[in-house]
Amino acid sequence: MPEQDPAVTTLGVLVADDHPIFLAGMRQLLEVYPGLTCVAAVTSGSEAVRQVVALRPDVAVLDLDMPDLSGVDVVRAIGAQAPQVGVLMLTMHGDDESVFAALRAGARGYLLKGATPDEVVAAIRSVASGGAVFGPSIAARLVEYFAARPPAVSVAAALPELTDREREILAHLADGEANATIAARLYLSPKTVRNHVSNIFTKLHVADRHAAARRAREAGLGRP
Repeated sequence: MPEQDPAVTTLGVLVADDHPIFLAGMRQLLEVYPGLTCVAAVTSGSEAVRQVVALRPDVAVLDLDMPDLSGVDVVRAIGAQAPQVGVLMLTMHGDDESVFAALRAGARGYLLKGATPDEVVAAIRSVASGGAVFGPSIAARLVEYFAARPPAVSVAAALPELTDREREILAHLADGEANATIAARLYLSPKTVRNHVSNIFTKLHVADRHAAARRAREAGLGRP
């Protein structure tokens, strides 16, 4: 491996995975490649969020399956508390539901654990620079998915009367989540969520959650 150019900035990377052996391998990998350093390696979702907020790494590499918080919930929490941190999913799960849930939550990249070390390192560097990276099988699935869908009006255009936060809450409401669950996911108080839901009903001229959820799905919000 070539020596690092002193002028090259070292990227700090946090890795979260519930398999200690995989974590050890990732830590070793990051220390071998020039320009990368592992600032933390954790085995739970809550610890991943805590360390990201405390250390502000350039990239967080996350698995989907972790104790106490799923990888998707961790992505959401990072987006709310440390939005400048890029997130790369590195997981065994390549199904559509897992991929799209992670991307909707804010992940910038998605690789399967069969990726080579060079592919993982290239993805980390790309995510750190603001790019989006997908493994070959994931990229092919995304192309097929969007090719099969008719052109869609953006959510902002479909629901211009709502604020960004209201649209975010409406998306969770469309997934059938209760106010308390939405509050926990978005790190808001239940009262704040309740007020937002009331404002959504008023702005959309709907009487209940079912009618609001229907409007949300018509606008493209909610799980596919």
